[in-house]
Amino acid sequence: MSKFEPSKRQSAILEMVAEAGFVATEAMVTTFNVTPQTIRRDLNELSRHSFLSRFHGGAGQIKSAENPPYKDRLQSGVEAKRKIAAATAALIPNGASIFLSTGTTIEAIAEALLGHDKLHVFTNNLHVARILTKNESFQIIVSCGQVRHSDGGIIGSSSDDFIGDFRMDIGIVGISGVDEDGSLLEYDPQEVKTAKTILRNSQKVFMVADRHKFGRRAMNRIGHIRELDVIITDSKLNPHFKSVCEVENVEVIVPVEVA
Repeated sequence: MSKFEPSKRQSAILEMVAEAGFVATEAMVTTFNVTPQTIRRDLNELSRHSFLSRFHGGAGQIKSAENPPYKDRLQSGVEAKRKIAAATAALIPNGASIFLSTGTTIEAIAEALLGHDKLHVFTNNLHVARILTKNESFQIIVSCGQVRHSDGGIIGSSSDDFIGDFRMDIGIVGISGVDEDGSLLEYDPQEVKTAKTILRNSQKVFMVADRHKFGRRAMNRIGHIRELDVIITDSKLNPHFKSVCEVENVEVIVPVEVA
């Protein structure tokens, strides 16, 4: 069997997808001045040979099922995380009880919250706890359990049980990926129970995720978009995920600076 080689147009499609993360079918039809059927055939062929992922209304990059190292995540998308963090902090009133989970975007949110007053913060993230100690008006409660050396997360059944004893005004969670059907996915199975507890025990749930998380694959399911109240992200969602959020009545916020 001969090796598949993308055509000139297909190679140009791959360049568009690599640059944007997701490209709508209509945009490709306009760019290449061909019919939607032609673009769909190209996308189906590229998807069949694992060059990209097909979505309703377009195509996106193939996402890894493994979490990048913490150091790489910390240095990736710093400006987008800062803007997501500022938009998230603006939604949180003084005096609120909140849960901050693990993840580099969550750590950016901790920094953005330092101007608040008298927050009650529950966390299983040592980095978050360290950041928040800069504000003496905060009450900071850290879960017990085993410290994960790679990113300072606190994991294990003791941590899960501890978190389950509290009810919070707002739970703020990061995510490894969001599947096409709206499932919320996590790389680390040790994060699953904690995430489910936050979804269950928070009066409102905010999810923070950059655009690359939508369509990314991960093995462990923690819930569904319908369990969220707000998604804060760095770019307008592609038509498929926008439709999923509209159907499930989930508010999507994109900071003006990154819209």
